[in-house]
Amino acid sequence: MIETVSTTPYGDQKPGTSGLRKKVKVFQQPHYAENFIQSVFDVVEGREGATLIIGGDGRYLNREVIDKAIRMAAANGFGRVIVGRGGILSTPAASHLIRSREAIGGLILSASHNPGGPNEDFGIKYNVANGGPAPEKVTDAILERTRAIDSYRIADADAVDIDAIGETEIAGMTVEVVDPVAAYADLMQSLFDFTAIRGAGLTMAFDAMSAVTGPYATEILERRLGFKQGTVCNGTPLEDFGGHHPDPNLVHARALYDLMMSADAPDFGAASDGDGDRNLIIGRDIFITPSDSLAMLAANAHLAPAYAEGLRGIARSMPTSAAADRVAAALNIPLFETPTGWKFFGNLLDAGMVTICGEESAGTGSDHVREKDGLWAVLLWLNILAATGKSVKQIAEEHWARFGRNYYARHDYEGVDSAAAEALVDGLRARLSGLSGQEVAGLRIEAADEFAYEDPTDGSISRQQGLRVLFEGGSRVVFRLSGTGTSGATLRVYLERYEPVGGRLDQDTGEILADIARAADEIAGITRHTGRARPDVIT
Repeated sequence: MIETVSTTPYGDQKPGTSGLRKKVKVFQQPHYAENFIQSVFDVVEGREGATLIIGGDGRYLNREVIDKAIRMAAANGFGRVIVGRGGILSTPAASHLIRSREAIGGLILSASHNPGGPNEDFGIKYNVANGGPAPEKVTDAILERTRAIDSYRIADADAVDIDAIGETEIAGMTVEVVDPVAAYADLMQSLFDFTAIRGAGLTMAFDAMSAVTGPYATEILERRLGFKQGTVCNGTPLEDFGGHHPDPNLVHARALYDLMMSADAPDFGAASDGDGDRNLIIGRDIFITPSDSLAMLAANAHLAPAYAEGLRGIARSMPTSAAADRVAAALNIPLFETPTGWKFFGNLLDAGMVTICGEESAGTGSDHVREKDGLWAVLLWLNILAATGKSVKQIAEEHWARFGRNYYARHDYEGVDSAAAEALVDGLRARLSGLSGQEVAGLRIEAADEFAYEDPTDGSISRQQGLRVLFEGGSRVVFRLSGTGTSGATLRVYLERYEPVGGRLDQDTGEILADIARAADEIAGITRHTGRARPDVIT
């Protein structure tokens, strides 16, 4: 039986850069999750009889919301729901299933790299038929619907056993529970030379951070590639990620970093985040920034079978360093600079204009799916190491010797009072036009602006995408408020210094960026507005 349940709108259901993210207790309010899911379904055209993918990262509340989503999908006319066993699907695996099963879209239940647990974060994201995050025109329509919703539809039926692979029926809709790992692992094996990786004799350590990537990494790294048992640590997805923060950076993956800097370090170290779309890359005695990783992967991608014919283009988010720009120039291919958010890459990928994309926030991927993909980046690095016989450090040093080095760091000020963060941004925005030519902390400002993007595929324009201060010589600082937090505001400050070929290529990153950090504080008044003498996280 289909029930129509009366409800009233919530005023805080605006999707961010990657869906709706709130504290668990917010989602546990009466009808909160149902309102948002129904709003999504209401704007999905052609859903009658269509296939929908549902899965998540295993965090607290996943199973409860998956049950609601399945019963609501049945009540809203979908013909088939495909769900990962146990409710598990990494974000890139969900993207692949949407594409390979020709689904109309998918609900991904995750708050990505944010903490999980009863008092932490939850999220719902809708991905469209190309496998990528819903574009702004769709999220805008969802938001408008959340503001007017007065009822939702749900099937009055028993919960589906999502732990048993197979098919069942609910209110005339087929529910198919699938192995969440197999199709994705097969895809990875089609892209990379697993035989060469197996034969290279490499050693590695992978931290799955008690998050969704654990089962995928265990299957691919230990079973298919033959790395020793125990290579994957924290490999069981937990509802609270074991009390850890599943963000693969040098703060939250400190144990991996310490191992890779020790005398007992393996050849290669990597980690992934809550939903499997981000990555951390560390070689023996060297950390590779996400911006550098994008550039180095692009420069060497031809060594993997899937990219042997070369790249059509590279895309990076605006806050990501310009290291990839120099690779694109050398390869004589286009480079696209987009706002933050993988959905902006989707149009370029669908149009065949780019092959590899990346964001400074540890996300890289290619045209194999329409999401960033943590394990994909790890496997491409392994393929490069196997093909060259070189260490991560050798690859990095040779890359910098060829292209120069973009020293880079991101300073995150988390949980900042929202009004204070907005005042900082508004104050700096008002002063941008007068900054050119000024000298700050010994650096001369060449230009300052607010980044806006015109999509070359559809002509859409995205404004207010970050404040940029550009210094003479190719260095810069970028200020941006993040859209991925659930409480307060996160101010991200991106620092970059370019050292040309023959310059200072082996310096300590913190030291060489110190004057740019001082300039950032002086220009924007970070300490004054936030009350913070230092950032919470440096990556």
